[in-house]
Amino acid sequence: MKTLRVITLVAFGVFIVAATARVTTADWSPESAARYLDQRQKQWFEWKPAASANGPCVSCHTGMTYLLARPVLRRALREDQPTVYERGLLDRLRSNVGAKPPGALQNVESIFAAMFLAQQGDRHEMSADTHQAFEQLWELQQNDGPVKGAWTWYSANLDPWEHAGSSYFGASLAMLAVGSTPMDYQQRADTRDHVAALTNYLSASTPRPLHDRLAFLWASSAYPGALSESARASLVNEVFAKQQADGGWTLESLGPWTMHPDAPPVTGSNAYATSFTAFVLERAGIRASGLSRALAWLRSHQDPATGAWAAVSMNKRRPADSMEGLFMQDAATAFAAVALIDGTR
Repeated sequence: MKTLRVITLVAFGVFIVAATARVTTADWSPESAARYLDQRQKQWFEWKPAASANGPCVSCHTGMTYLLARPVLRRALREDQPTVYERGLLDRLRSNVGAKPPGALQNVESIFAAMFLAQQGDRHEMSADTHQAFEQLWELQQNDGPVKGAWTWYSANLDPWEHAGSSYFGASLAMLAVGSTPMDYQQRADTRDHVAALTNYLSASTPRPLHDRLAFLWASSAYPGALSESARASLVNEVFAKQQADGGWTLESLGPWTMHPDAPPVTGSNAYATSFTAFVLERAGIRASGLSRALAWLRSHQDPATGAWAAVSMNKRRPADSMEGLFMQDAATAFAAVALIDGTR
């Protein structure tokens, strides 16, 4: 009888643990998020405005965020191989590597190439493609003018990634790219000179949207010396001071932004603002109750029908099912998925 009682108690304990595990994993669906992001890439690869002979444009909203999120989801889902869309976007970044042609997107693609190709290799040796990407990156770095130490960035009066001040966001991604390279490359004299100019630009006291300064916090997670401890603490305090009672962040709190009279009204905690902020805090190694509340907000806001975190344009009223109308949702979903996966480690 005693043995039976022990077996029963053990079985009951296993049941409780299993039930708890189911609750933990069932409150959001990585599989649904991956399916949504894959479907959006299928549409992106077929969308003529994004097409080129070398593959589709790697956009801030749909391409960059996919390359950040899909490998993390792939590992969480124990998938064996990169998706066809991961390979296609990386092929685009490898095309003309080190010699990205002049044009509005030259600097953007050069930064993305350095950023993602550096992440493909190990931390001990740079590939030839990565070397070429960084050679062009430094060639394009500005030596004077308002963005000295940074790069001109694509600007189309569109928030949050393509406005007049978005060179700061792009420069933060360049710093993130450097932080992904082997230490011997970082310690080269010429690399240190370029990074010093970049750090001076990023550390200047010019007012910036909190969104873009969060990108600098993200970059400092890969290149810790870029942001002083006092500046980091001040930035993190500012972020949590703007957190809403429900655990999220509003779009307004990550500004200031450009006025867009035709933008749809958005109030309260926002999926993009919350997912990007939580993602950055996770990557920066912040452990605080505020982050736990943000992750709880994200877990409760995935759309079970689509697998996405709903978000709309900050700039224009767009049809809900249009390609452009889902750009913010693409980014919100990618950052939310990574933040939630990172939050379980």
